[in-house]
Amino acid sequence: MVTNLVKGRVTIVRERELVHGQIRAASPQRIVWAMISFAVPVAEKTLIAHIRRMALQRGARGGNRALLTGIGDDCAVLRLRPEHEMLVTTDFSLEGVHFRRNWHPPESVGHRCLARGLSDIAAMGGLPTAVFLSLALPTELPQRWVERFARGLLTLARTYGATLAGGDTAESPHGILADMVVIGTVPRGEAVSRAGARPGDRIYVSGELGGSAAALARMTEKPKGTLKPRDYPGHFFPEPRIELGRALREKGLVSAMIDISDGLSTDLAHICEESGVGAEVEAEAVPRASVGKPAHEVNLQVALHGGEDYELLFTAPSGKRIPSRIAGVAITRIGNIVRRRKILLMSRGGIGCELGAKGWEHFKK
Repeated sequence: MVTNLVKGRVTIVRERELVHGQIRAASPQRIVWAMISFAVPVAEKTLIAHIRRMALQRGARGGNRALLTGIGDDCAVLRLRPEHEMLVTTDFSLEGVHFRRNWHPPESVGHRCLARGLSDIAAMGGLPTAVFLSLALPTELPQRWVERFARGLLTLARTYGATLAGGDTAESPHGILADMVVIGTVPRGEAVSRAGARPGDRIYVSGELGGSAAALARMTEKPKGTLKPRDYPGHFFPEPRIELGRALREKGLVSAMIDISDGLSTDLAHICEESGVGAEVEAEAVPRASVGKPAHEVNLQVALHGGEDYELLFTAPSGKRIPSRIAGVAITRIGNIVRRRKILLMSRGGIGCELGAKGWEHFKK
């Protein structure tokens, strides 16, 4: 049996009165539906049914013709458009590593879990099609937290035309674990890789950098670790640059691209390694985020090495004209690709020092 709260009264209902994860309670005039929002996560079957219903309420199909069969079967069935290729990316989000419940609202956790995968799709110049969520939840977690988490994830998915098409659930003995798989598509032969940068190419970055890392540092400093999300939107609700990535690909402007998830210094090193080149970055040109209230600009080290900005870092041949704004996002030139396989940070006076990859790296000591 389960407890039901309807109009402030506590009643007991039998399990057979549960329908699709909700409690059906009799009233003289109508059937009242009440969510189970006060207890630990409901049973797996009920939880899946509830998330499925939330997805449908938020337009899960949403005109997505690529999805033939979604939640409710053993596998999702996707149909690719002719002359398109599939993009697949996967990301873990672990409590205590990528988020903390006392720091991040559930909506932010859901948003951030999906933003990471969407940003990978953007970096390849693709468009998202479907997402898959596997959740491991501790038994003491309130069901209300799960609902708010799903709301944040589904709202972002709908924004970019992606469909929650399946996943898995499990009981976790230690904290929350969310595993996201994002499926996207790109026209055949047009996916933008990290390996196309050539000496003489120019280096560009979208938006501003360091805002997410600055928020994390501030939460660590504060006694209770709480910040207002509106003062640090780039950390709590980052926007993946889907439209920007597509525009860069469609216009043939980029030679290599990556999203800034681990930090500018580390992600630029990835491009250089895969392309077999080096780079020179102009310190004064790196766009630094302004965060907090009152707003203040982050320092250069945070902009260079802070991660989770989910902006796009890309290279373009010198003959390509790159506008200062594309798809509504500011674009800044920050340096050049060079033949020598080193990355140098250049001062205004033209003096360079080696820029080490000091961004985020798991297992790094």
